[in-house]
Amino acid sequence: MFRLSNNLVGILNFITFLLSVPILGAGIWLSHRASTDCEKFLEKPVIALGVFLMVVSLAGLIGACCRVSWLLWVYLLVMFLLIVLLFCFTIFAFVVTNKGAGEVLSGKGYKEYRLGDYSNWLQKRVNNTKNWNRIKSCLQDGKVCQSLSQDKVGETVQQFYAEQLSPIQSGCCKPSNDCGFTYVTPTNWTSTNAATSTNSDCSSWNNDPSILCFNCQACKAGVLDNLKRDWKKVAIINIIFLVFLIIVYSIGCCAFRNNREDNAQPRWKPYP
Repeated sequence: MFRLSNNLVGILNFITFLLSVPILGAGIWLSHRASTDCEKFLEKPVIALGVFLMVVSLAGLIGACCRVSWLLWVYLLVMFLLIVLLFCFTIFAFVVTNKGAGEVLSGKGYKEYRLGDYSNWLQKRVNNTKNWNRIKSCLQDGKVCQSLSQDKVGETVQQFYAEQLSPIQSGCCKPSNDCGFTYVTPTNWTSTNAATSTNSDCSSWNNDPSILCFNCQACKAGVLDNLKRDWKKVAIINIIFLVFLIIVYSIGCCAFRNNREDNAQPRWKPYP
C-alpha cells in the first residue's frame, strides 16, 4: 500500500545518507593528512558526525521503506533526543553569550576586549591550558595576524588607529592600549621605560610573529567575542533546523503508525 509519510521519510533519509558519505570521507582524510593540532582536533568530531548521520539515516530509510517497525522506533527515539538536545543547546547558547562586549577607545577605530566581561563558563574553557593550546594553534595556522603584518606595512600610527580590526586581531595581534608601547608596525611595538601598566598582557607581548599576544588575556577575550557572535548566529540557525526536525519527526510518527497498521493486517487470507 502506498504511504506518503513513509515515502517522505525514506526520501529525506536517503538524501541525509548521501550527505553523510562526503562528511565521513572528509573525517577519514583529515585523520590521515592532519599535520597540526588544529586539524587533528577536527578529525574525530567530523568522523563521529558522518557515522552518526549514516547510521540514523539508514535506520530511518530501512524502517520507513521496508516497514521495519523496530528500526523506525529507534530512529524516532534518536530524533526525539536530538530535538531535546538541540533545544537545550540553543537556550544554553543564548544564556552564555549574553555577557561581554568590546570597550570603545577614544580616537580608535577598533575596540579592546577584557576576559572578565564574559560568562564564567566561557572563561573556564579558554583558561584551560589544553583547550587554549588548541585554539592558539588554530589561530597561528589561520595566520590571523598576517594581514596586519603584510598588507599594512608602511601605515602611520594614525592610519593604524583608524583601522576596523576584528576582535581576534585586536586582542591577539597588537599589545593592549594600556601598555603605552610605541608603534613601529602593526605587529611590531617598542616597550618604553615610562610604561608602568599593571595589565599582565604587557609582559606577554612579543614581537615574534609566532608569539605576538597569543598568550594574552585580551586574545582569549577576542576569541570569546568572536565565538559569541558565531554562537548567536548558530542559535538562530538551530531554531530553523529545530522546526525542520519537528516536522520530520511528525512525519516519522505517521510512518511508524502506518507500519503498525500494515503489520497488524494479515498478509494472506485462509481459504474457506
